[in-house]
Amino acid sequence: MAVSRRVPNPLSLLSLALLALGAALHASSPSQTMYVPQEPPATFSILGYDPATGEVGGAVQSRVFSVGNGVLWAEAGVGAAATQAIVDVSYGPKAIELLKAGMTPAAIIPAILASDPDPGLNGQSWAKEGRQFAVMDAKGNFAAHTGPQATPWAGNKSGKFCTAQGNILAGEAVVSEMVRAFEATSGHLSLRLMAALDAGQAAGGDKRGKQSAAMLIVKKDGGVWLHNDVVLRLQVDDNPEPLVEMRRLVEMNARRFRPR
Repeated sequence: MAVSRRVPNPLSLLSLALLALGAALHASSPSQTMYVPQEPPATFSILGYDPATGEVGGAVQSRVFSVGNGVLWAEAGVGAAATQAIVDVSYGPKAIELLKAGMTPAAIIPAILASDPDPGLNGQSWAKEGRQFAVMDAKGNFAAHTGPQATPWAGNKSGKFCTAQGNILAGEAVVSEMVRAFEATSGHLSLRLMAALDAGQAAGGDKRGKQSAAMLIVKKDGGVWLHNDVVLRLQVDDNPEPLVEMRRLVEMNARRFRPR
């Protein structure tokens, strides 16, 4: 008695092989790719206060995508913070909470550093000795810290109602010029912060180039509409000339700005 045999369809065999290969690759790889930075994000920022209006805030530029996503923190009636270099972004919310609890910026800096367990990042070293951050309260008092392992040139410079800080910069002139420009510029706080960024870039800025910028200014009920504490929040996430675009937006806002 003859036995009938079914010949497999070659296309079906190929489909099964591809499905098996896909399953094997999926099983051998993580379900989600983890982002591990190859180097610290080079950044220069400034925190500033206007005693005439009570506004407080900051501005930043960096050769990293969407720098505003992790540097600037502010709350009306409380203060502002900037977190950068070998960054732990939790320093920003922690600083705001400690300001609300009544701690001074000078006390907050060592308190946050002491509480940092230095956990690394995705299994790699991300040393807290390289952290850089600044804190300013709602009256313009401030303190800043640059860790000894922040990538050079790294440092901070104090001014009157402002502090500038940066890492992977062309040199100290970047932060010095930022402070000078902030103090020499009149008008709304946004214009003074913008002048500081422009001056920092003119002094060499980030050694690796330009990509993004951000600005955040707050004041109780200082924004448009009802119960809005955000006077201005701007982000230029990816642009070959981020400060050109930032200045366009700042000046547009200044033309429609009505002091309160």
